[in-house]
Amino acid sequence: MKKLGALLLACVLSMSLVGCGNNDADTTGGDNANTNISGKVSLDGSTSMEKLVTALSEAIKEDYPNLTLEAQFTGSGTGIKSAIAGTADIGNSSRALKDEEKSDGLVENIVAIDGIAVIVDKNNTVTNLTKEQLAKIYTGEVTNWKEVGGADQKIVVVGREDGSGTRDGFEDILEIKGKCKYANTLNETGAVVAKVQETAGAIGYASLDTVEGKDTVKVLSLEGVAPSEATILDKTYALQRPFVMATKGEISAQKAEVKAVFDFIASDKGQAVIKKVGLVVPQK
Repeated sequence: MKKLGALLLACVLSMSLVGCGNNDADTTGGDNANTNISGKVSLDGSTSMEKLVTALSEAIKEDYPNLTLEAQFTGSGTGIKSAIAGTADIGNSSRALKDEEKSDGLVENIVAIDGIAVIVDKNNTVTNLTKEQLAKIYTGEVTNWKEVGGADQKIVVVGREDGSGTRDGFEDILEIKGKCKYANTLNETGAVVAKVQETAGAIGYASLDTVEGKDTVKVLSLEGVAPSEATILDKTYALQRPFVMATKGEISAQKAEVKAVFDFIASDKGQAVIKKVGLVVPQK
């Protein structure tokens, strides 16, 4: 009987150990480190950042399957106001924050650097402008392409609406804010590209990543320098601006879902997304 009891006890213990082993396999199998991060992060702002934000929204699912980015693209000014008001977790801005915006509690989190491309219709023979020529075109001092080495053709000046981060960046760099003479102002980057494409003699500006590698419009050099990742990094291409994801307070003070977004952006996968959409990773 003693031997039988010992044998039964050994069997029970053996089955218990096997059971425990199976449970351990169930709970530790797979990478569940980020599955506890769930919910939604709201973003609002720059239309120029749509390509980047859309790509991040798709890529982040691999690391955070239960996290959703809900983005609106209403312009940098609106995005900044939304972040200040707390109606958006992140305010996307395609320009640097102003001092008064920072004084309202916003923190400027630069996630990428973008070149602003100067574009003309494909049939335009001009390939390069100086900053002075470009400024004079936008202020109405130069009105015909023959004045800058092109054909005898009227210049049609196209740009973004007031409050656009792209417009603010463009005008600030050229020091022509409030002096521009626009024939057309449009509320989306894509609309600017389409208008220039279809309008003979038109000139416009757009985020480099939206036109790079496309043949619908011609991208001009500025001061003999073509916009590219290399010329943006070495700062020889003058028309460049930051892509900012502004938060109300430091990232460390944000909810877990927002922190996860910035953690992903800082990761190798996030940095790869930035490069894939044609933007430049900021130097640290």
